[in-house]
Amino acid sequence: MTIKPTRTLEPDRLAERVLNLFASLNMCVLATSDPDGAPHATPVRYFSREFTLIFTSLGSSPKIRNLRADPRVSAGVFAPLAGPESSRGAQLFGTARVLAPGDAGFDEHWAIVSPRIDEAERASFLADPSRCVLGVISSARIVYTDHWLKRDGYAPRQTLTLP
Repeated sequence: MTIKPTRTLEPDRLAERVLNLFASLNMCVLATSDPDGAPHATPVRYFSREFTLIFTSLGSSPKIRNLRADPRVSAGVFAPLAGPESSRGAQLFGTARVLAPGDAGFDEHWAIVSPRIDEAERASFLADPSRCVLGVISSARIVYTDHWLKRDGYAPRQTLTLP
């Protein structure tokens, strides 16, 4: 009989692990709902600032239309698997705001995104911030999974609730 670890990480240690995951990766799968309630999952590149994820998009994309109708989101950030015991990732649950140029907060968030845009993207719609919008995901709850935690007696799934 295998005993499953149940210990919970201290909130500060859990927060540090989540922030490390966000900083070390840049892709997530964003889940929204269309107006009929059907799920819509889209891979997006994100930029992180603390527990907030920011992504760029054309304002006419399905994910942006969905967010304007219903701001509730879930996003999955995950590291590549190196084996069955290497699972590491986070599920975010919260809301997203859509910010267009001229909206309060757009310039502040654009300043996080724009230095990280690579040269190839500068020829796309991102070259002109007036053609793009930003999605800003605010997390209320993050479920963090790290199977390596079991080695130290901690449960591999931990929940961080944010104010």
